[in-house]
Amino acid sequence: MLKSINIDEAMEKLKDKVHRTPLKQSATLNFLTNADVYLKLENLQKTGSFKLRGAMNKILSLSEQEMKKGILAASAGNHAQGVAMASSLRGIRSKIYMPKHTPFSKASATKGYGADIVLVGETYDESYQKAAEEMNQKGSTFVHAFDDALVIAGQGTIGMEMLQQNDQLDVIFVPIGGGGLISGVALAIKAIKPTVKIIGVQAVGAAATFQKFTGQKLKPTHAIHTIADGIMVKEPGVMTYPIIEKFVDEIVTVTDEEIAHAIMFMLEREKMLVEGAGAAALAAILYKKVHVYGKKIGCVISGGNADPVNIQTYKEMTKSMKKIG
Repeated sequence: MLKSINIDEAMEKLKDKVHRTPLKQSATLNFLTNADVYLKLENLQKTGSFKLRGAMNKILSLSEQEMKKGILAASAGNHAQGVAMASSLRGIRSKIYMPKHTPFSKASATKGYGADIVLVGETYDESYQKAAEEMNQKGSTFVHAFDDALVIAGQGTIGMEMLQQNDQLDVIFVPIGGGGLISGVALAIKAIKPTVKIIGVQAVGAAATFQKFTGQKLKPTHAIHTIADGIMVKEPGVMTYPIIEKFVDEIVTVTDEEIAHAIMFMLEREKMLVEGAGAAALAAILYKKVHVYGKKIGCVISGGNADPVNIQTYKEMTKSMKKIG
């Protein structure tokens, strides 16, 4: 399976199609953590998220016959925008199933990129089931959000870029939903510099990969909830989890309050509104879930498609918390 994940090929394919996003330092963040922290700003990627990389790599690789069948996907929002944009680039219609409570900003942006959307289900997993039913009925070409070798390879280009931008990194924090991002990043980093530690971050309310990784019994039917809708996935990916198990060094969890604080930190200090999933890895650093004193830390800010109407909610969530800085 690993041989089918060609990140070098993805880098070549994507070089003129996606942004090479900045790897930026924050003096305030360095002071608060006693470390050198470098933020990989995928919130500045086209469509506002890293997801474009995987979707674009997959869709650019489709044959004419696969394209004629039409593109089908399921997404909590960011993958949808990536699929819609990449499909439009190749002149293909796309249809995307999204949870009923998908933030308006993500649903409207997906429509804007030319996709037909169907809002169904409470979670990504429920939307995926409905999309899978249509795929089985109509034979459409399905672009999975994470369990796909070409998608994983596309996300892995982030890891390659980070080491090209700074080859001295010691540790990299990456959010985990279905695991496509961390799988690709871990494969890329470990192939180039195996000594770099890869730390996965999940929300406490959607921590299936963390539970499995730490030997806890999975309860796939339990309700999941987090403000980080982009990583609200019930079960680890079938393809991604073995990669995580082999190449990821540690997985930690963060609370919604900690995520909200990281969102407000980025807004107040960096003047950027990032989404919950995008702030999760930063929350793990701010709240010292892993000892990073004196190290050079990479942090993937995975997306910026947050709904501004929630800013007041995030403020309220952080009121009772210990102030950072």
